Amino acid sequence: MKKHLFTSLAGSGLFFLILAGAQAAPQQYNDQDRWHQDRDTYYHREGWKAHVFDRVREDLDHVQASAFSGAEDHKIAMTKRELGELQGKLASGQYDQPELDRTIEGLRAIMADNRLSPRDRDMLSDDLNRLRDYREHHDGWR
Repeated sequence: MKKHLFTSLAGSGLFFLILAGAQAAPQQYNDQDRWHQDRDTYYHREGWKAHVFDRVREDLDHVQASAFSGAEDHKIAMTKRELGELQGKLASGQYDQPELDRTIEGLRAIMADNRLSPRDRDMLSDDLNRLRDYREHHDGWR
């Protein structure tokens, strides 16, 4: 009888543990899914080109929070610093292609990291393509 009671309690505990985990997982997925949907919606609005560098920074912040930690996030920190320097120069009317090239290369290096989810890698690939497009057409961009 004691053995049967223990097995029943253990089975119930395992059931509730699995149930709690199943409820937590969809919430995390939904938050990530919602974040990516909001990002995709952003690019369907008018005027996104004027804020593309801000959006790339937000994407880097997202990746840094979800995939990188500690000393390993130096690639992201460096790329965000280069992005900031680029934005500062552009705000003062100065186009700096070497700075843009360094930012693009930094983004490529981040994408090479295996800790990224496929969805985050696709997002950064999209950012990379937008920065390359900016490099090619910066005169008519806005």
